Amino acid sequence: MGLFGTDGVRGLANRAVTAELALDLAVAAAHELAERGEFAGRRPVAVVGRDTRVSGQFLSSAVCAGLASAGVDVLDLGVLPTPAVAYLTAHTGADLGVVISASHNPMPDNGIKFFSRGGHKLDDSVEEAIEARLGEEWSRPTGAAVGTIAQSHRAADDYVAHVLAAVRDFSGRDLPLDGLHLVVDAANGAASAVGPRALEEAGATVTVINAEPDGTNINENAGSTHLQSLCDAVTAAGADAGFAWDGDADRCLAADHTGTKVSGDHLMGLLAIAMKDAGTLYRDTLVATVMSNLGLHQAMTAAGVNIIETAVGDRYVLEAMREAGYSLGGEQSGHVVVADYATTGDGILTALLTASLIRAGGSLHSLASSIDTLPQILINVRGADRSRVQTDGPLQEALAAVRKELGSSGRVLLRPSGTEDMVRVMVEAPTQELAESHAGHLARVVEERLVL
Repeated sequence: MGLFGTDGVRGLANRAVTAELALDLAVAAAHELAERGEFAGRRPVAVVGRDTRVSGQFLSSAVCAGLASAGVDVLDLGVLPTPAVAYLTAHTGADLGVVISASHNPMPDNGIKFFSRGGHKLDDSVEEAIEARLGEEWSRPTGAAVGTIAQSHRAADDYVAHVLAAVRDFSGRDLPLDGLHLVVDAANGAASAVGPRALEEAGATVTVINAEPDGTNINENAGSTHLQSLCDAVTAAGADAGFAWDGDADRCLAADHTGTKVSGDHLMGLLAIAMKDAGTLYRDTLVATVMSNLGLHQAMTAAGVNIIETAVGDRYVLEAMREAGYSLGGEQSGHVVVADYATTGDGILTALLTASLIRAGGSLHSLASSIDTLPQILINVRGADRSRVQTDGPLQEALAAVRKELGSSGRVLLRPSGTEDMVRVMVEAPTQELAESHAGHLARVVEERLVL
């Protein structure tokens, strides 16, 4: 597999993802985009942001240094969510955006991902071309031709103003969350400051947990990958609902007032129905991945909403949306893309828009109950050789047997992770017990066959 995964370059910081690699990637990206005519003969500008991992400090510095050495002027945004960097790439007119983050991965990991002009993720072909240029000889600019590096002092203000304008437009209200009490779990990540601020400025009373990043506690028993903390905090506070982000805040999951978890499928479904009713859901279509629950498909059919399926990964959702102009898409994991307001998944925006539906139409519990999802079990088998999922005979035989037994009453998916040495086993079935049994069986086969 290449250096780039489904969401940029990612791995153990200072081992797989080093300062040297960060600098070389920045130089290679500058050269490749220049050769493709993306800079159109003008002096190029890039924006760079990061999450709260301590390793982000040296990796961000290396990226800024690499870009400047290649003649690119750099605006260092500091700590900001990935969707904020995507927005600011477009808002500032930058030619390139760079995020230093490993998203929901554990703290020791880090990553590097790029946005093209307008805030869109680079195509696979461009990433492959950047990787091919690593280490190539090049003529270095000198004197006034080298790039500058400046700190941004308006980045957070501009992003918060943007998401507030979006939720006001979506809700038709100046204070769209007025009267709501919300809990937010910021995962000690990039949304720790701007996330609660946006919800408060939209009118909500906000109780905040896990918003004290120290460089080492990002995603640690917190955020969208550890929802129980949010569920407990919502019931303890007597709040209307709660929202949890991951480390770079491109994901959002939720909890209703009873402390029940609300998945990305539910959030997408609620937004799809609301947008269809408002006439803003293009072609009455939602774009989702093959991981989305069969129950979402059934609920969307009942609501008159079509579903287009893609491979797993928000980049594939985004590609399908851009190709046909669809206005809403996302993943069960909480990436939700509302194309009228964002070019990538935006957890803060998702929270704002969902909360505005609660403010207008009742509890999140009652709204989410309209989407009856099947029991689903997801088991991550770590240390697996993900390259052999499709070619291992005994594993494929076990997969076929489970699919035959479930028939049309459920679904099975084996998916290699795009960012880690891991295989995900997903089973949906009519009962929790059946889903657990089949998922456990397949996970054991994956361990036996693919874990070295």
